[in-house]
This record gives sequence, structure tokens and C-alpha cells, in this order.
Amino acid sequence: MSDPPRARIVVAGPPNAGKTSLFNALTGARARTGNYPGITVDRRTAELTLGETRLELVDVPGTYSLSARSKEEQIAIDEVLPRAGRQPSAAIFVADASALERHLYLALQLLETRLPTILCLNMVDDMREHGIVVDAEALARELGIVVIAVSARTGEGLDRLRAAIGVLARRVEKADGERAGPTIELALPPPLEEALARVELAIEAAWPAPSALSKPRADARRAALARWALLSIGGDELDDVPGALREVVERERREAEAEGGATLEEALVTARYAYVDRVAAKVISRAGQRARASERIDAVLTHPLLGLLAFAAVMAVVFQALFAWSEPMMSGIEEAVATTQGFVRAVMPAGPLGELLVDGVIAGVGNVIVFVPQIAMLSLFIVLLEDSGYLARVAFVIDRVMHGVGLHGGAFVPMLSGFACAVPAIMATRTIANRRDRLVTMMALPLMSCSARLPIYALVTAIVFPPGTKTSIGVEAGALALLSMYALSVSATLGAAAVLKRTILKGETPPLLLELPPYRVPQLGSVARAVAQRTRSFLWDAGTIIAAITVVLWALLSYPRDAAGEAELDARARASAHLEDRAERDEAIEAIEHARAELRMEHSVGGHLGHLMEPLIAPLGFDWKIGIGILASFAAREVFVGTLGIVYGVGTDADETSDSLRDRLRAAERGDGSALFTPLSGVSLMVFFVLAAQCMSTLAAIKRESGSWRWAIFTLVYMNTLAYLAALLVYQGGRLLGFS
Repeated sequence: MSDPPRARIVVAGPPNAGKTSLFNALTGARARTGNYPGITVDRRTAELTLGETRLELVDVPGTYSLSARSKEEQIAIDEVLPRAGRQPSAAIFVADASALERHLYLALQLLETRLPTILCLNMVDDMREHGIVVDAEALARELGIVVIAVSARTGEGLDRLRAAIGVLARRVEKADGERAGPTIELALPPPLEEALARVELAIEAAWPAPSALSKPRADARRAALARWALLSIGGDELDDVPGALREVVERERREAEAEGGATLEEALVTARYAYVDRVAAKVISRAGQRARASERIDAVLTHPLLGLLAFAAVMAVVFQALFAWSEPMMSGIEEAVATTQGFVRAVMPAGPLGELLVDGVIAGVGNVIVFVPQIAMLSLFIVLLEDSGYLARVAFVIDRVMHGVGLHGGAFVPMLSGFACAVPAIMATRTIANRRDRLVTMMALPLMSCSARLPIYALVTAIVFPPGTKTSIGVEAGALALLSMYALSVSATLGAAAVLKRTILKGETPPLLLELPPYRVPQLGSVARAVAQRTRSFLWDAGTIIAAITVVLWALLSYPRDAAGEAELDARARASAHLEDRAERDEAIEAIEHARAELRMEHSVGGHLGHLMEPLIAPLGFDWKIGIGILASFAAREVFVGTLGIVYGVGTDADETSDSLRDRLRAAERGDGSALFTPLSGVSLMVFFVLAAQCMSTLAAIKRESGSWRWAIFTLVYMNTLAYLAALLVYQGGRLLGFS
């Protein structure tokens, strides 16, 4: 076994500086890159070998400062400036060369730790294209560090960067203890210096420096942590700060406020920006800067009205393409699954084992992979919008709307991701700075109609609004119903966020701080990897649950069995096998098999549960068979359609496009002989599925990100209560108005 890498180098920088692209270019890793803030929401590591030197590179989330305003920023801080444990050996700071003024503030904070650092001026090709000049040599002299101009996209400067990293790593390894970087002297007012000195004593008591650190690094670490504490401690983001340290910080703030003048935080930030402005004035020239085409495009896409219209048009194209293009691929998968089931049924002897394999295992796998085209296609569009830079404009435009519900536009991006799957969308809430806003967003976004709801909408609309059914305005009734479900989904999400933000999670609305990235043509390799990763995530996270639940559901709907009824059907099957007319024989056998499936379901555990809950759901327009589907779908919404296939004797391979399932559901009747599926009951069912929390993976994600089951259980209760009341209002209100 080889020795572990000796040096540990963090790759830090602000969002959209190309940090992860550079990390990938250096290490050959395939971490997710994008053109939207918050793509990296966790640390990633990879090994870099330079000759005989082996290094561990750590890619941390992009952040604008080393002040903890969000989980994402705290992850970066804990890697660059750990409060305990192993300290980094050195750092590579990645800045966008064309936005150097904005990025120097974070670079300055990093240098204050005296961590040996290389500054990478990334995207120098973009910088030159726009007529901006940065004097890298002058910048190196001002900061006392190595500065390398690179382009991760084209590979320019990467060889020089590798050589510089190798030199830095060897210097770090040879140093006695942890080598210290250059000293940065800020002009701090005396009151601030005195307050920081007192906070440093509390820092040393709370988080003593590791013994391996040299004295200069230990002193710089303590001073940097004191400055971090003044800017970070006091909000609700940090719950692991010792009480004594918190008391010292709060006392220093109170005393400074009592004396009047600038607060300690303002004094520290002002001193840093004065340093940054002085350096920027010496090294940056914009004499030849040209206006960017993106500014002219932004005049339209960020316009209060035109921007919203453009976004609506983009989403209309996305959904039309999603529904039209995925259909052939899904049909092909369904045919392949059906062929496999037919083959296995033909070679396996009749009996429970063959039924388990065909109707349980193969059907379960089919219920998973049939959704892959829709998941992949929706992921493709979202990634393209991210990487092109358009999604950041959407957040800016939607910020006006989001402020009305108490959130800022950054919260809309995780919500938009909820159209694909709520699980990664909930993880994306780490990019939201305020904890209350993060909780509000993660509890509201499950109301966004994820792709798992699509099969249910497609099935119900096909049953109650057959193709060709027009509304009074000449629009297809099914298309209008589908659009209405998505409109309800977005409205409910925003409404829930507004209520939560004004009640149990009441707080001030934060401003949106977002740097609009430049427009870029998405890189096909990066897009393909991102789509593949999201699709794999669905197959692994949701797919295993769906497949397992399908097998369990098959058992619950098949056992125990009515021996007498089975014997009677066997006798009828034997008699039908002797019919001379082949068509008549096949029809009789098919009818017997449908009757067998219904008989098994009627006497099964699932059938009994459905009957028990029927009085509760009858006011919504549902019967006990739909109730079984609702129960099964709490594990995963995708199971609902397959469950109806079992319940109505069509088979476990039935899906939303199955003509046999649609015909059986159209013919379904209530006990009084009236049709079960009508436009009114169909809309009620879709409304229920829009609002109900029927995904255990989503609830588990909320628990993981919030740190408590309390918020997950609260989400389960409020969403299902809302779903029940809304479906009740639709069905009973519709009946009062005379709708069928």
C-alpha cells in the first residue's frame, strides 16, 4: 500500500471563477462544473501527482467571503480555516481575471491566514477578449505570492501552474512544521485591534492551534479566526460555537455600538476594501475595455416584464419538448420489458416463483427504467440553462416575485430543480444563506411537480380528457389540465413559502446577492456527465425503492388467496382451452386472467387496506382501488400507475400509455353503477397528487439537510392535509356547481 499524499492543497475561489473546471483539468477528475453559483455544494478531493510529489487537492464550494452566511460558505471556511483538526498545507486561489476587483476581497481573507498560496487568474482568454489588462507580475509583488495566468477551458498556462504547484508542495514538505505565507498588513483602527485581541484570547481557549503549526501560522490562524468570528457569530447559521466565545464576541459588538461610530464589522470590511482598492488600482487597466454583448442581451432577459415573458416562453418549449420527445424512448423501453416478461413467462413453469419473477422483479425494474427518458431529458434542459448562464438571470428576474413571499430569487433555482426531482433540489438549498430561508425552501419545494408525477397526470388526462376534446377556447382539454396542474404546483409552492415565512419561520427577507455569470456555450462533455450523474442518482436513490416496493406490492396484492375462487377459475381456464375458435379462446382466457387478478387483489392484504380507507377518501371521488394506489405511492409516486395495473387486472407492466389500462379505467364503475373516472374525479385526483407528500426519499432528504425529523414530519403532515382539503374542495365544490 502506497503512502498517503503528504501535502493537502485546497482549491478555493468565488462562484463562477472556473474553480471546479481548473480542479478537473489538473487532476483529471470529473466533478460537476456549471455556469451558475452553487454548483459545488460539498467538498471534493482528488490526487495530483507531479513527478515524485503526490498531493491531495480539495475542491471546496465557491464563496464570496470567509464569513459564514450559508452552509456552503461554512464548508469552504472549514477547509481553508479549520477550527480543529488537520490544517491545509497550501491553497490555490482561483479568480476570474475579468472580475478581479470583486474577487480580491476573498483572496485577501485567504492571505490573512498566511496559508502559502498561488493565485490563478483564470479565464484570461475572456479577459483579453474584452480589452481588460491585469499586470500579473505587479500583482505578485503587491501580494507577495505567485500569480499564474491560466485558462482552464483552453489549457493555457496549465503547465506553468503545475510547475508552480510542484515547487510550492516541495517547499511545504521541507518546512519545519507548517510553512507560513506572506504577511498582509491592514490599517485597522485601534478600537478594532483591541477588540480583536480580546477575541483572539477566546479563540485560543475554544480552538487551540494544532501543535504541528509553526508559530507564524498559529498566530495568523488565531487572528483570522477572530476576524471570522466578528463577522459570522451571532446569526442562526452556527450552532457549534462555544458559549464563552459567543459571549465575548457579542460583548465586543455591544461596547462598540455604545461608543458610536462604525461597528466592528463595518470597520473590518472597510479596511479590507481599502487594501483591495489600492492593489486593484495598481494592477488592473480597463482603458481598452469593450462593451459585452451579454449586457445588451441582459437588457431584455432581466427586464421586469420582458424577462418574465422570455422565461415563460423557455419553459413552454421545455415542457413541450419533454412530453413529445420522451414518448418514443419510453415506448421502446415498455416494449423491451414486455418482451422480457413474455420470454420469462414462456420458459418458467407456472407457479409463485414465475409470478414473482415476471410480475414482481422484472415489472419492478421496468417501472424504474421507463422514467429514465423523462428524467434524463428534464435534467438535460436544466443543465443547459445552468451552464449557459441563463438560470442566474431567471433568479434575478424571479427575485421580484420571490420577495413577495419572503424569499429572494436564489431560492427559486432549487425550486425549479424540483421539477426534475425534489431530492437533489433539497440538497441545492445549501446555497441559500439564511437558515430560516433554507428551511422554508426545502419544505415548500416538494410541492413543485417533479417528473414522478408526470405519468399520473398523463394517465388521468388521457382517461377523462381523450385526445380531440376541446375547451371553449379551442385548446385541448388535456393540455389545459396539464398546464393547470403545473400552475397549481408553482402557486402552491410560493403560497406555502409565504405562509411559512410569516408564521413558524418568520424572519426578514434577505437581499439577493448574485453575480451574473457571462453567457457561455455549454460544453457537451460536462453536460453529458451532469445528465448521467442525475440519471444515476434517480436510478440509485429512487429506483431501488421503486423496484423493491413493486415486489412487495405484488405480494401484498396477491396474498392470501381464495383457494375456492382460484379453483373455479382454473376449471374455467381448462374449459376455455378446448374452444376451437382461436380468437374466442384467447378472449376467454384473457378475461379469466383479468378476473383472477381482481380476485387475488380483492382477498389480499392490500385489498383489505383499501376497503378500510375507502370511507375516508370517498368524499374526494376515489374508491378503494384508488386508495390502494395512493397507499403504495407513498413510497414513490411512480408506483401509482403500476399499482392500478395490478388492481385492475391489466398486469404490473402497465403504464400511463397502456391502452388496456386506460380502457379498464374508463369502464370502471362505482357501486351504484356510475363511472368512477370522470373529469371532476380526475381533476380531484391530479390535485391530490400535486399537493401530497408521497416520497420517502424526499422526506429523508429534508431530515438530512435540516438535521431533524421534526421538519420532515411537519412537511408530511401539512402537505397531505393540504392535498386532502384541496381535493375535497374540488370534488364537492364541483358537484355543487353541477360538474360531472
